[in-house]
Amino acid sequence: MDLTVSYKVFCKSTGTRVVEIRLKKLEDSISLPSYATAGSAGMDLRAAISEKILLKKRERKLVPTGISMAIPCGYNGEVRPRSGLAYENGITVLNSPGTIDSDYRGELKVLLINLGEDDFWIEPQMRIAQLVIQKCEIVSWNIVEHLEDTGRSNGGYGSTGVK
Repeated sequence: MDLTVSYKVFCKSTGTRVVEIRLKKLEDSISLPSYATAGSAGMDLRAAISEKILLKKRERKLVPTGISMAIPCGYNGEVRPRSGLAYENGITVLNSPGTIDSDYRGELKVLLINLGEDDFWIEPQMRIAQLVIQKCEIVSWNIVEHLEDTGRSNGGYGSTGVK
């Protein structure tokens, strides 16, 4: 059975242009990433597990999503935490945002960490993170002798003040 599907990223409320993403389900029962609301920037990613996984305090685990995809050149995917899991349980994406390059074709896995006070159970099909597809530019370096001055210039950490 061919499990390759075409997935169109589109936000009806903003009229954002359609970007087609080829997505492969690694098992029949896998849920596709989906938007919770018409105005959502991120699509919910679900845990593709058959049994609950215990995530102990301060522990980190790679959680499979059961999907792989072909993100077009000039775009990347960003895996971000779900705000409710972070606020209520201290569960977050450790390398946030996790970057999915356009040439990566392996299974998308989410690196979760439990920064909460209690152990946490990840349930099958639980929404564990969100995926945002973004346009990204490719850089060509232009080596120069001098850079133009700005009001900030060499000011680093904290140089713009607190308020």
